[in-house]
Amino acid sequence: MIVTKLKLTNWRNFLSVDVDLGMRCFIVGPNACGKSNLLDVFRFLRDIAKPQGGGLQQAVQSRGGFSKLKCLTARRTPNIEIEVHLANNRGEPPIWRYELGIRQEGSWPKRLLVAHERVWNGEKLVLNRPDDPDTKDTARLTETFLEQTNANFDFREVTKYFESVSYLHLVPQLLRAVDSNQTNKSGEDFYGRNFLVKVAKTPEATRRKRLQKIEQVLRAAVPQFTDLTDMVDEAGTPHLEVTYKHWRPDAGRQREDQFSDGTIRLIGLFWSLLESNTLLLLEEPELSLHNRIVSTLAPAIYKLQSEKQRQVILSTHSSALLSDIGIGSEEVLLLVPGKEGTKVQVASKIQEINLLLEGGMTIGEAVLPRTDPENFDQFLLEFSNGNKHQHRS
Repeated sequence: MIVTKLKLTNWRNFLSVDVDLGMRCFIVGPNACGKSNLLDVFRFLRDIAKPQGGGLQQAVQSRGGFSKLKCLTARRTPNIEIEVHLANNRGEPPIWRYELGIRQEGSWPKRLLVAHERVWNGEKLVLNRPDDPDTKDTARLTETFLEQTNANFDFREVTKYFESVSYLHLVPQLLRAVDSNQTNKSGEDFYGRNFLVKVAKTPEATRRKRLQKIEQVLRAAVPQFTDLTDMVDEAGTPHLEVTYKHWRPDAGRQREDQFSDGTIRLIGLFWSLLESNTLLLLEEPELSLHNRIVSTLAPAIYKLQSEKQRQVILSTHSSALLSDIGIGSEEVLLLVPGKEGTKVQVASKIQEINLLLEGGMTIGEAVLPRTDPENFDQFLLEFSNGNKHQHRS
């Protein structure tokens, strides 16, 4: 299954969102417009659904509380609302539909409560809260049924889907720092510090097969790269090793602490694509990579995800990544900040973008100029003139 529709009300930067999604989705927009916050809605549902250390209360508190999640421009309704449709393919009727509304009490102790929770299986409504027991005992509304094993039997497939959502923002410097311990408040390995541990725990046959596939892809991107494998040192610490062929007769072996940042990020990206068939969230996968390599990411993602039928939603600023002619305008979400919060527009529904694409532009050339900060050139000019004045003084 994949997420085919996302609807939001009062979620972080977004007063209202209603967009269709497919197997790939590229999120673009100016800095601080909400790209990470849009991705976070899926991690939020994952944090509610996960069996250990999860639940609604923890998911909200780990993000700073209800007031941090609620859109600042919200006026019509006090609730945060999330609706997700799950289907086999884009454009098909949903197999499952999950809706969650949350609110905070106006008086002390200002409990965080479920405003509504509804689940449809096709056209059949299998959950509709609050129900009579909720009305009689409002403490029940401090938890979703999504997080309760004894309550989600009729839609366990939805719970399993959300708890299997993956997020990757691997920071090579932290992966190399053996003594670091970088987790967020919910205990998540937020920056991929334990990526090598995860690789080592994968069954050997699967691990070898994935590393061989990754090696084949990396050979085209990293000169003299061959024989990617894993090992465990004498202290029990897992490592990755590769052979770099050069003019010497005995090629040199290197571990991940000698890899470039880009090589580490590519290995993490490709491993994640091969890992499962559930939703994968990526933040700016182009970081630390040469533009020539970045320009091949979109087709590489398509090729690897097709093996697992894995949906990928990623944020990017990169014109090189968006230069691939295989990217459809219906796959691109443009975030446009405004006084009433950030709006989310599908690029294919913007006439000017369609005209530019018909004229031969790539999706990056047609869309990314719309993400440039307003009056930035004027700011640079004023900044430059100010510096000149200081030097003269």
